[in-house]
Amino acid sequence: MIKQQIKFKSSSFEFYVDSIINIESEITITKISDNIQHLKFSYHLDQTATQDDWKIILKPDFIPTFHWTPHLTPTENHVIDQHVFRSPALIVSNPKRVLIVIPDLDILSTSYKTPEAHTDRKKPRWYLDLDAPNNHLILGMSCTRVKDHVLFVKGKGARYTPGIVQFGFYIMYFEGSEIGKNPWRKVLEFLWAKWGEKLYKQGKPLLPDLTEYVEITYDWAFNRWKEQVWQEFTINGKKVGAPVFVVNATQSPNYKQPYNEREFRSIWNQAWFSSLRSASGLYRYAIHTNNKDYLEKACLTKELALSFPQKEGIFPSVIGTELERREINGKKVYRSKSWDHYFWGNSNRNPFKTDSRLAPYHILDMSYTALNMIRWYRELEQDDRLLEYAERYANALLELQAEDGFFPTWLDFNTLKPLGVLEKSPETSMSITFLIQLFKLTDNEKYRETALKAMDPIIKTIIPKGQWEDFETYWSCCRFGSNRIGQKFERNNIFKQCNFSMFWTAEALLECYYSIRKKEFLKIGQRVLDELLMTQASWQPPYIYVDSLGGFGVMNTDGEWNDARQSLFSELIIKYGIKLKCKEYIQRGLAALRASFVMMYCPLNPQTKIQWEKAWDFFNETDYGFMMENYGHGGKTSPDGLGMGGFTIYDWGNGSASEAFNRMVDHYGMEFLIQN
Repeated sequence: MIKQQIKFKSSSFEFYVDSIINIESEITITKISDNIQHLKFSYHLDQTATQDDWKIILKPDFIPTFHWTPHLTPTENHVIDQHVFRSPALIVSNPKRVLIVIPDLDILSTSYKTPEAHTDRKKPRWYLDLDAPNNHLILGMSCTRVKDHVLFVKGKGARYTPGIVQFGFYIMYFEGSEIGKNPWRKVLEFLWAKWGEKLYKQGKPLLPDLTEYVEITYDWAFNRWKEQVWQEFTINGKKVGAPVFVVNATQSPNYKQPYNEREFRSIWNQAWFSSLRSASGLYRYAIHTNNKDYLEKACLTKELALSFPQKEGIFPSVIGTELERREINGKKVYRSKSWDHYFWGNSNRNPFKTDSRLAPYHILDMSYTALNMIRWYRELEQDDRLLEYAERYANALLELQAEDGFFPTWLDFNTLKPLGVLEKSPETSMSITFLIQLFKLTDNEKYRETALKAMDPIIKTIIPKGQWEDFETYWSCCRFGSNRIGQKFERNNIFKQCNFSMFWTAEALLECYYSIRKKEFLKIGQRVLDELLMTQASWQPPYIYVDSLGGFGVMNTDGEWNDARQSLFSELIIKYGIKLKCKEYIQRGLAALRASFVMMYCPLNPQTKIQWEKAWDFFNETDYGFMMENYGHGGKTSPDGLGMGGFTIYDWGNGSASEAFNRMVDHYGMEFLIQN
């Protein structure tokens, strides 16, 4: 490795750069401003070269106390593969100095200008890495492979073709304490100004009027796929209904073989999958269009939510039917029993029970459902049963608050006692938002006092450490690290993190600010929002074969692009944008809203449509509206449909996206959504 230096006005940093098969790099350093420089590395190869790894090691001349990386690299063989370059950066700082590294996404894009580059398995992939104990920021190229769900490790045999091989990055250096309090702001400003805003003004990820996507969604759910999606039954003599939790591609009317149900037939009111939230969007649309059928369906879903039985104010989040194995036309398949055999239960995404019938009550899910009830009451119809249900739960919630302010996470299914896992979690933020909203409706001061007490330990203990641990962090599809709850990964000096709890916390801080007008809440809320936005795509990678601008990932150990959560995040980003008079936030929020429909199978999304038909060749116009919750979940993509999923969760996909659009039409008007 060759040793070089990068000099700033008051500091300089050493870096070490590899050769490629003994050919040294031509290095170009360009000053962009007093705080930003660009480095480009060029190799002139006259023959094909094979080399397992190539890297640059940057060593700060100070000892950082804070580290940030977009993905975990728990060992020296792990890397942050380009697959997760949504808003890529490495950040290290101490109270007085901040160093930021951002890969040059233009050079990375240029390396994909030929069709062969998209299918060559030996093509070197860009990566980042952060070795905190040795104080190294690392950028490199290597073949990579996915390990676990989803981490990346270096592979063998990266092949460089003859010609000019280039690599580049931007380095930012700042002194003073203010930037260190929110270093993500400088990264986000830079990425959006250089790449994101240009694409946004070109109409990416989608054109702004999303009305037709909403029409396709509801036509799919309630007409073309009605038999598979819409569930209608009675509970204690009362008619209720809602779209089913999940359907898979083989349930298409075009599929000629017996289908399997992916999971037991169920309907959820949970932090991810909320039938009540989606129904509120259908209600709004029905009012806009005078559609009595849709209005009835929305109200049936409200009736279902009110039917969930309360026990001392506590209530379940799932109604389901039992799954059984049957033989149909000589093929063994899984099918659910009818709704005559329903049961009440809770989310099976928890550390205790995988059987929903035995799973513990989840405070997060109950607070979110109660929040949706009072939002329905305030904005759609003043059905007193909604407010009464929410208040019964709120009074139970107050009794559960610990002395330090946190709310517990799970309650035993039988005793209703806290179960002792994640007891000091940012999941508490959801309950804060609920209680403040309930205070606004009732003027009951105890709700606001309890909420503000809960906000204090999150500000003091969660936010400074970036301890964004929630149920999804450890008990969703990515179980990696579930034996290390509450512990940082030493090599990165960072926790396993999920952006869901960042969202709840940024939302709760904004609610606290508006409740008592304390500016500290707004400032800290912006910091949390910016950490959240580091998981949003600020550009369009050439190796992501659907539109990606504005879409979100999930956590620092997973591979999703365009995850359905962006429809929940979009309005909060816009709210901060309006309050702080920040155009970037408004554009990012609208981009997130538009990205919420990118994965839909329909002619409006020609790139996505091609990918769907490569993955499921029996799809046709009957399936327009089918929409996977994300893209590239497994850490791999290809032009041939790799990265496309095989199911639709109405309440975590097309239904939740439509709800967000209809809600924001009501809150801001179509002109705002189209012209910004």
